[in-house]
Amino acid sequence: MAAGNVLSPEEGAQPPLFDCQSCGACCSYSADWPRFSTENDEQLDRIPPDHVAADQSGMRCDGVRCSALSGKVGKHTACGIYELRPDVCRACMPAGDDCLMARRAHGLPT
Repeated sequence: MAAGNVLSPEEGAQPPLFDCQSCGACCSYSADWPRFSTENDEQLDRIPPDHVAADQSGMRCDGVRCSALSGKVGKHTACGIYELRPDVCRACMPAGDDCLMARRAHGLPT
């Protein structure tokens, strides 16, 4: 899923940490992003059909926002199918390249 607010480190401390539940940028970045690719049939069958795109290629999006995302990006968000989310969502790691790209697109600190 996504990264969130930057927790300001003290001078010389480790890099900033991101809180996915106060971000959601990766889940609201592109309708082309939440595409199924490595999931097996059993994984795909567990995702509620109302969250799957009509062509079954990935998650259904409302514009660029994943239909499973609730809340306000950059404030407080949650995934409605977190335990069932596809591999593409699991692969987006806080502070990873995809996370930072999505955060920049939403004007969030990186």
